Amino acid sequence: MSEKFLRVEHIGLAVKNLNDSIRQWTEILGEPPYHEEEVASEKVKTIFFQVGETKIELLGGTSPDSVIHKFIEKKGEGIHHIAMEVKDIEAEMHRLKSLGYTLLNETPKRGADNKLICFVHPKNTGGVLLELCQSIVE
Repeated sequence: MSEKFLRVEHIGLAVKNLNDSIRQWTEILGEPPYHEEEVASEKVKTIFFQVGETKIELLGGTSPDSVIHKFIEKKGEGIHHIAMEVKDIEAEMHRLKSLGYTLLNETPKRGADNKLICFVHPKNTGGVLLELCQSIVE
């Protein structure tokens, strides 16, 4: 992996029913989730499972007009995004923008699990929504 991208941080899965999905992924992984959080600004509830160095994030919409509900209506349940951990999110945003990539937010915003995040439009990444994330050090 490059010096800019540290690892695949998590894979985000859009789900219709969080409770059913929590049960299913707990069965599959043999471990319960380690973190649950609502991100009101995104109208989403997130559930995180740790899988080695990577995480699985279940995403459930908290409102009919949430991005997750719209995604599921259009594409059905499944992989919503892949998140890559970066050393310096602002530098990566600037670099990708200078290369012609479309960012979905102009500045990093606070996301779930103590991260700063930015999404790269899937039209630039072969149809995959890419999330850049950097841990917040407080």
